[in-house]
Amino acid sequence: MRKKLVKPLLFLPLVILLSSYTGIFCKKEGIKGKIYRVMGNQMPAPGEPSTQPQPFQTTLYIYELTNISQVKRATEGSFYTTISTKLVKEVKADRKGNFKIKLPPGQYSLFVKKDDLYYANIFDDKNNIAPVAVEKGKYTTIEVKADYGAVY
Repeated sequence: MRKKLVKPLLFLPLVILLSSYTGIFCKKEGIKGKIYRVMGNQMPAPGEPSTQPQPFQTTLYIYELTNISQVKRATEGSFYTTISTKLVKEVKADRKGNFKIKLPPGQYSLFVKKDDLYYANIFDDKNNIAPVAVEKGKYTTIEVKADYGAVY
């Protein structure tokens, strides 16, 4: 009986060692989050309920970090006809607006589409459009608001 107990105990350090290394090799990174559609009057008014953003089932377009100088603007607002940087990946949000996609560490710009136009209305201090950073071993959680139908 003593022999049977000794053999499994010899493998225990090996199992612990392998399980700790597995965490290193299985780390994943990318972005995850939710896409919302915002429409209508968003100005607060006494006695009026505020309009809540709705989950938006759409495609999120992930480009290399894109500066305002690298796009061709449409005639209105934050719409773009052409993006000169490389399209990295696309991900479809589910009917609840949720998405998750693996990406290597780096800087990216995010766009949604309305018809044939790309849309993004957030900029950093260097005029990069809708920037998001992916760090090694982490998923960056974000909210994307397609608010081209909203009035603020």
